[in-house]
Amino acid sequence: MIKYETLTGTINISEDYLQKLIGQAVTSCYGVVGMVPSGSKQKLFSFFSKKEDLNKGIVIRGNADKISVDLHIMVSYGMNINAIAQSIVHKVQYTVNEATGIKVSKVVVKVDDIKE
Repeated sequence: MIKYETLTGTINISEDYLQKLIGQAVTSCYGVVGMVPSGSKQKLFSFFSKKEDLNKGIVIRGNADKISVDLHIMVSYGMNINAIAQSIVHKVQYTVNEATGIKVSKVVVKVDDIKE
């Protein structure tokens, strides 16, 4: 949970909201097929749940000043991975800053799978 004070009160932003916001931004990028679960907890949950979750494969660290994001993605075969990664970094930074006002200091894109 990210919490910060404003002149009018306290704003609480849940990690689940940020993960879904980032997941939507990432999966809307050209060449991205989907998200890949990261960590044993997410892998176990995705094994039992067959629905597509936008918040899997996303790890967020930080506070209200700035956050860093780790992404685990699946891309289409034959795509330029460097171009996809650059597109994802810019889209995540822009989307999070526009929706919440929080700056994204670092985005790490890890390609865990390629789908033909």
